[in-house]
Amino acid sequence: MDSRALLLVVLGVWLQSLTASRGGVAAAGRKDFMDIESKFALRTPEDTVEDTCLLIPGIAESVANCHFNHSSKTFVVIHGWTVTGMYESWVPKLVAALYKREPDSNVIVVDWLLRAQQHYPVSAGYTKLVGKDVARFINWMEEEFNYPLDNVHLLGYSLGAHAAGIAGSLTNKKVNRITGLDPAGPNFEYAEAPSRLSPDDAEFVDVLHTFTRGSPGRSIGIQKPVGHVDIYPNGGTFQPGCNIGEAIRVIAERGLGDVDQLVKCSHERSIHLFIDSLLNEENPSKAYRCNSKEAFEKGLCLSCRKNRCNNVGYEINKVRAKRSSKMYLKTRSQMPYKVFHYQVKIHFSGTESDTQVNQPFEISLYGTVAESENIPFTLPEISTNKTYSFLIYTEVDIGELLMMKLKWKSDSYFSWSDWWSSPGFAIEKIRVKAGETQKKVIFCSREKVSHLQKGKGSAVFVKCHDKSLNKKSG
Repeated sequence: MDSRALLLVVLGVWLQSLTASRGGVAAAGRKDFMDIESKFALRTPEDTVEDTCLLIPGIAESVANCHFNHSSKTFVVIHGWTVTGMYESWVPKLVAALYKREPDSNVIVVDWLLRAQQHYPVSAGYTKLVGKDVARFINWMEEEFNYPLDNVHLLGYSLGAHAAGIAGSLTNKKVNRITGLDPAGPNFEYAEAPSRLSPDDAEFVDVLHTFTRGSPGRSIGIQKPVGHVDIYPNGGTFQPGCNIGEAIRVIAERGLGDVDQLVKCSHERSIHLFIDSLLNEENPSKAYRCNSKEAFEKGLCLSCRKNRCNNVGYEINKVRAKRSSKMYLKTRSQMPYKVFHYQVKIHFSGTESDTQVNQPFEISLYGTVAESENIPFTLPEISTNKTYSFLIYTEVDIGELLMMKLKWKSDSYFSWSDWWSSPGFAIEKIRVKAGETQKKVIFCSREKVSHLQKGKGSAVFVKCHDKSLNKKSG
């Protein structure tokens, strides 16, 4: 055999061994991911419901076949515990809203339904494995395609929020953001940070808490803050429109098929608040930092200085403090959820000392755009010559405030003392601060001093000028 023939044989053997070894690497690559049970479906704007195209870790062709957009951001949606073993109705709604807001993005839905339909403590334990699956998938995307993790936003609901947290703690580099949508409470309230969602799991972690009713560890949603910014709509315990009366109405209208929706109503509200933020981008709801929901109910926290207020949902400002920011807001009972918050301060004067408890009032606000009449509120206590602050909110934007009316309502029960003489207080001015605009307005009585009497007519106050209006708003 001449030297040229020998060279060709050697070259042929070398090429054969090279292709074999490459195939072996590919095969080994696939074997490396064979134990991943979670599935990763890239849904499309045209089909937000079905998992028609799967991204398979270890198989690069699957990414090309699904038309993954390497130059755009990626949302990874992780569902929670399921009784039925099927996706809940919110999944396609969230997918559609994400695509509407970010048309060029990739929206991946993680399917861990088999593990999620077990007895709750078993499924809760599986969040570690699901988180590991998601992290390995993300790491593979970064290693195989050089896909930047700064483009990755994980959104996890209930148990899925903790799976997202675990995934974030296991990626080679930190993902850009994790949004926890009412992270599950049972088995996680007292868990250490590595076993649940925590601020260390992404560059920025924001959390919506919507169903924290009950004792810690027993509430459906986790009570303690677990992100950089933790938002508690309506105090976080329970959401408007999710009460028993509403339950009876829904059953009457739609039958018993939607009973599970009532159980999940407050829990799932976290998702719908986020969807609302995607669809109503011009009008984001505002949340306000506060030490307690009791202080928020007194209207003491409507400041936007030094990052004390923030947008809810997608357009949140990524503020990372040393410790978590607890923030509060009120919402409507349905989309759009945005309301307009006001702090009202009233000084009750009088010549005779008097204290009343749990008193019902109504306030009406009139502005340049609209009005909001007969807003009910209760003051736990009112005493002579004391100032009280409280929070009210309107469902409509009334514009610049011009006038307000205040009415002290009669008790729902008969009171002999009120029958003989109607209690009353003198009010000169009412101070109002608007949360959304940060404007302070002072209202003066039309008669210089208004005498507000229980069960009698409304006292009218009009916008007036005062030196304190020129002070810097706080």
